[in-house]
Amino acid sequence: MKLAINITLSLLILFIFSEKSYSLSDYKIKKICKNEKRKFSCIKNLQEKRSILQKGKFIEIPVIPYKR
Repeated sequence: MKLAINITLSLLILFIFSEKSYSLSDYKIKKICKNEKRKFSCIKNLQEKRSILQKGKFIEIPVIPYKR
């Protein structure tokens, strides 16, 4: 019984929070691309990904491993 309740609650939470996604504002995009060599292409790429994200589609996010 406990297992069923835990699974149900975890699925409910997963579905509630999966619909919310926050995208970057124009100011944050410019701030991120400030130190890039190709600012224009960086800004264009991030704005394109933002529009895809706002349409509800998935985007790939690269993960950079932490080096000590």
